[in-house]
Amino acid sequence: MLDAIVLSLAKTTLLHHFSKDQGLDRDKLLGLYPQLAQKGASFVTLNKNGNLRGCIGSIIAHRTLYDDIVSNTLMSAFRDGRFSPLQEEELSELTLEVSILSTPEEIEYKSYEELLKKIIPHKDGLILEHGPYHGTFLPQVWQQLPKREDFLEHLSFKSGSNPSIYAQNPKISRYRVESIEARFDEIKTL
Repeated sequence: MLDAIVLSLAKTTLLHHFSKDQGLDRDKLLGLYPQLAQKGASFVTLNKNGNLRGCIGSIIAHRTLYDDIVSNTLMSAFRDGRFSPLQEEELSELTLEVSILSTPEEIEYKSYEELLKKIIPHKDGLILEHGPYHGTFLPQVWQQLPKREDFLEHLSFKSGSNPSIYAQNPKISRYRVESIEARFDEIKTL
C-alpha cells in the first residue's frame, strides 16, 4: 500500500505552507489515490542533516490517511514543542519519512521479564499507558536503542515516568509500521 505518494503529499504540504497558495486539490487526489481516502494512522518525521527536526503522529486511525499525513506534516514542522518552527531555507536540508501504523494490539504479560521476551526488536513499535503516563516509540527507535531493556527504560521516561512503572504492569501495546523516506529534493511534488 505504501508508495511515494505519501512522501509527495508531505513535501507538497510543506511547499504550499510556505507559498501561501490555495493548496492541494484534496478531492482529485483522493480519486487518484484511493488508499489516501481510507482511515489511517501516520507519523511524519523530519530529519535535518541526520538529526531529528520534528516528529508528530497518530497512533490510532481516526481520519483519512490524506488528512492524517497533511496534519502530521504541519504539526511536525511547526508544532513539535522540542524544536522551533521550520524555516523555508531549511527545506533543502531535510529528509522526510512517513510511517503508516498498523492497529495496535495489547501485549499480555505477567512480569517485566515476560514482557522483555515478548517484544520483537526492530519490528515492534510500543505504546505505554498507565494512568497519566503515556508514550510511544516507533520501531525506528530500535536503531538508537537496540537492547530491549534500554528501549523500555527510555519509553518509560518518554511517558513521563521511570522504569519502576513496569513493576505496576502498565498496558503495553505493539504495532508495526510501513515507512518510506527520501531527501526532500528527491521527492516529486503533486
